[in-house]
Amino acid sequence: MNRASGRRRPMDMRLTPFQQELVDRARRLAVERFAPRAAALDREAAFPFEDYDDLREEGLLALCVPEAHGGLGADFETYCLVAEQIARGNASTALTYNMHCLTMMLMGEMADRYDMPAEKRARHERLRAEKFREVVEEGVFYGQPHSEPVEQGETDTAFSVGGRRFGTEARRVEGGYRVTGRKFFVSLSGAADYFATPAILVDEGDMPWIERTLYLKVPRGADGVAFEGEWDPIGMRATVSREMRLKDVFIPDSGDILPPGVFGGLYLTASHAPMGFSATFLGLAVEASETALAYLQGGLAGAPGRPSISPSASNGVAEMLLKLEATRSLFYHAVSEAKLPPTPETRQRARAAHVTV
Repeated sequence: MNRASGRRRPMDMRLTPFQQELVDRARRLAVERFAPRAAALDREAAFPFEDYDDLREEGLLALCVPEAHGGLGADFETYCLVAEQIARGNASTALTYNMHCLTMMLMGEMADRYDMPAEKRARHERLRAEKFREVVEEGVFYGQPHSEPVEQGETDTAFSVGGRRFGTEARRVEGGYRVTGRKFFVSLSGAADYFATPAILVDEGDMPWIERTLYLKVPRGADGVAFEGEWDPIGMRATVSREMRLKDVFIPDSGDILPPGVFGGLYLTASHAPMGFSATFLGLAVEASETALAYLQGGLAGAPGRPSISPSASNGVAEMLLKLEATRSLFYHAVSEAKLPPTPETRQRARAAHVTV
């Protein structure tokens, strides 16, 4: 049992006092701060800087920073509960917040559960201490440019190893790496202080590809970093997800977010990680259903109210609520099992929950 979840059995759906306080805090921000700003940010495709100011002020940028490093020490389950509430105010804020929090969890809770030699773990502990300090004391936040484009007609096999996460190449130089690559759909473009960037180490002989995977801290303003292209989508516009180019960017050895090889291993084993995105979309679904009910009951300006509710509308509402509650139950069950290493059963349930949401 730990502070973050406090649960002995995965199926105990009650929130701990710690979780309830965080959910209430996130809900208050969503209602009082994020929601009133959301429409204008979406229209303008503008990043929600004020939302991040609020997250910083409330200590929520350090939500998933371990307690030993001054953070709140929330686990993946608790993060998902918080993100669901944030999404009900501004889904773009929640989706980008996921990328920051997942970086903290990869560096923290997930790395702690990943088997690695003592020397490698000791080095990781030294390096992550400074990164966590920046988040806790300075309020920095991270983007996560994981996706890479392929040319028209190509598939993920265009990259010989690892798929679309590892087209970006890194070469060892004195004191660090030189990194070159191209990322797309980079949320928090031009906004995040740092970008947690996967890369593959090249010119290393016959070293297995997993051992050559890197996860690097790329500063927004580093020489050779550029954000390009237009951003004018239909929805989630405040994520500001443009392209990112890295041209011979120098990253010092201290820029390892994870030790070499660990990101590749986690990439293959952390089957619950995509559910961080699911939490945002679950929050959207909950807010949409409550808005629909408020409209039908006359609780919104211009709504016709109860006299307009037909049997077919009632049936539709019932069907909506049945699907929503079934989805939430599956999702909460799955996130309560988010531990490394996953079992075949928990891995499949995580996939099912992600797809269902």
